[in-house]
Amino acid sequence: MKWLDRIPYSMVVPLALFLAFAPFSPEPHLWQKLKMLADGTLVKPIDIFDLFLHGTPLVLLALKLARTGRAL
Repeated sequence: MKWLDRIPYSMVVPLALFLAFAPFSPEPHLWQKLKMLADGTLVKPIDIFDLFLHGTPLVLLALKLARTGRAL
């Protein structure tokens, strides 16, 4: 996981926040896709791709924080 150590926080944090909350109106895609996942309606490939697109930076940030021992 050394590749994760080489990614600076100054790149990961803004990307994670932006993609987590984009689009800002009417509802962020990540929240919408998580609700679809909970409801069992996340079946279209584009929706699954959208979940990964908007969620991956947050997962990377969480991994990076956990790896450096910082609190989430």
